[in-house]
Amino acid sequence: QVQLAESGGDSVQAGGSLRLSCVASGSVTNNGWLGWFRQSPGKEREGIAAIGGVGGSTWYADSVRGRFAISQDNGKRTVYLQMNNLKRKDTALYICVYDRTFMKVRRRPGYQRKGTQVTVSS
Repeated sequence: QVQLAESGGDSVQAGGSLRLSCVASGSVTNNGWLGWFRQSPGKEREGIAAIGGVGGSTWYADSVRGRFAISQDNGKRTVYLQMNNLKRKDTALYICVYDRTFMKVRRRPGYQRKGTQVTVSS
C-alpha cells in the first residue's frame, strides 16, 4: 500500500504562484511515478504533470506546460508542483497520484489522495 499526503492549496490572484507538495510513504518503488491530476466542477478530471522512472523523467499536459514545474526530493518520495502565472482556469482540486508505471499514473493511477483546493481569482 502507498499513502499520499498533499499540502499547499490556497487562494491566489491571477498571475500569482503556488507550490503544492505531496509526500508518498509505504510501498513506493524507486522507479515509480508520482503525478498530479486536477478536477474542476463540470469538467473531466485532467492529468497535468508526472515525474518518475529511472532518470526522473517528466511529463506535462499542454494546458500547463511552460507554467508549471514538477520535481521530486526525499529519495523520490516527495513531489512538488510549482505553479506560476496562475490563471482562473487553473482553479481546481489538485490530486496527488502514484503508480509504478507512467502509463498507469497517466491514465488510471492506483493510488491517489483526496486533493488540495487551488482557487485563482482575477
